[in-house]
Amino acid sequence: MIAQAPVAQEGWLNHSGLPQFVIILVYLSLLVLLGVFSSRLFSGTKEDYQVASHSIGPFLLLMSIFGTTMTAFALVGSSGEAFKEGVGVYGMLASSSGIIHSLCFFLIGVKVWKLARKHGYTTQIEFFRDRLDSDFIGLLLFPILVGLVIPYLLVGVIGGGTVVQTLTAGLAPDWFPVLLPDGSPNRGLHGGIPTPLGALLICSVVLVYVFMGGMRGTTWANTFQTLVFMVLGVVTFVVIANRLGGQDGLMANLKVLGESIPENRATRSEMSKSLFFTYLLIPLSVGMFPHLFQHWMTAKSASSFKVPVICHPLFIMIVWVPCVLVGVWATGDLAPRLPLIPGTDRVNANAVLPFLVKTQTGPVLGGLLAAGILAAIMSSLDSQFLCIGTIFSNDIYTHYKGEENVSDKQQVFTTRMFIIGIVAVTYFLSLGNPTSVFALGVWCFSGFSALFPIVFLALYWRGLSAAGAISGVFAAIISWSILFYHGINSPKGLREFKFPVSWGGEEFEIMPVVVMFFSCLITTVVVSLVTPKPKPETLKKFF
Repeated sequence: MIAQAPVAQEGWLNHSGLPQFVIILVYLSLLVLLGVFSSRLFSGTKEDYQVASHSIGPFLLLMSIFGTTMTAFALVGSSGEAFKEGVGVYGMLASSSGIIHSLCFFLIGVKVWKLARKHGYTTQIEFFRDRLDSDFIGLLLFPILVGLVIPYLLVGVIGGGTVVQTLTAGLAPDWFPVLLPDGSPNRGLHGGIPTPLGALLICSVVLVYVFMGGMRGTTWANTFQTLVFMVLGVVTFVVIANRLGGQDGLMANLKVLGESIPENRATRSEMSKSLFFTYLLIPLSVGMFPHLFQHWMTAKSASSFKVPVICHPLFIMIVWVPCVLVGVWATGDLAPRLPLIPGTDRVNANAVLPFLVKTQTGPVLGGLLAAGILAAIMSSLDSQFLCIGTIFSNDIYTHYKGEENVSDKQQVFTTRMFIIGIVAVTYFLSLGNPTSVFALGVWCFSGFSALFPIVFLALYWRGLSAAGAISGVFAAIISWSILFYHGINSPKGLREFKFPVSWGGEEFEIMPVVVMFFSCLITTVVVSLVTPKPKPETLKKFF
């Protein structure tokens, strides 16, 4: 018996997809246990469930904020986009995000926190409703925020399902075959847990610990998962570089890999300058993310923001550089053939990162790295689910029923029920096999960026009127809808749709977010200048 044990263990490790699947299950089980533990510390109040009783210090605030901004878009999406467009993807989004995110934390986050503590806000709708002295702004923003968060949730659900399928490939070929049109197995996907099943597993685990632990459980889970995916992300980078390069040292491998990259992927020379610079507006989306608003309000003090403001750009670099380089390496001569989108001859860009993890690492390390990728994905899903439930409970159910008529227990229950509903809706929408993770993320972020002028003006301009803000929201969402419609019906598809502009006899392409952003800004300012301002007593509360 003793002599046979190593053989059995070796057989288990050599079963394609099984070690990764087991490690993924163990990791997800740890998150469920974390939810159970955090629920024991839950005081039962809606304030504790929704904003952790404003008790989060600098380190946990940094981890929770960074974790919730690093999604499948940042890992799976950036690798896939770098595979398609080249190394310029890093400069286009990551470097600008590092600066603009921190700027938003400083200019928006700190001020929002001070007002929230002073007036008892839990959601951004409560802030806007009070600042503009308008009930209608809340009714208008609720469906828009929910509608924009759902594509953001889809980014995580689709990305998570793809990761699980790719990394468990070979687990059960008879149960889960993925075949190409000619009947041959699709490399990298054949026999893996299907994307819908993997997405269901991830949604269920996130639902359990958010349902039980609320914001406290979410913050702890985000901290744990942020540490996991940052450490394992660096390990992924080093292991894949050494395996693909085939040289003795890391620097030698990086040099070999750099030389293998096609010229059009090694620089941003083929990337339009107008597109590159108009991408700079997209990171402004963090200023209007409802889940970030809620995380800001959990801070113990204003000084808690110092660490996130300083460290956030460094953390973005640590995560994005490896993901973008891995995506670019996948275009080189040394990279293995990548899996295709089922039924087509096109590479599945969403599977680039997990496929290289699967094929270029050992089974145990591959399973750990899979957990790291899932950690980044799930660390944003949880905050978004909790935020949407909180908005419904506070800004619809409690606000219109009357706060005096709703107990804390009822508010917590309502929050949980709406979370279940949003998880179900998001999951079923993901079954429709939407567009790429990167395209979904860009359009979702563009919608939030378009609304950025509203929050900035609300905090820094006394002249902002309710009519101006409402008109600006309508301008933003109407322009977003029109451009999204044209993008879907464009011959190139949603991902490739750009807005053409003529200037000085030349044609330029810009990101649709530019049209949305300035539609909102100009409309808001013009209408505010010609309509009544908020009452003086209202302004005294904010300035």
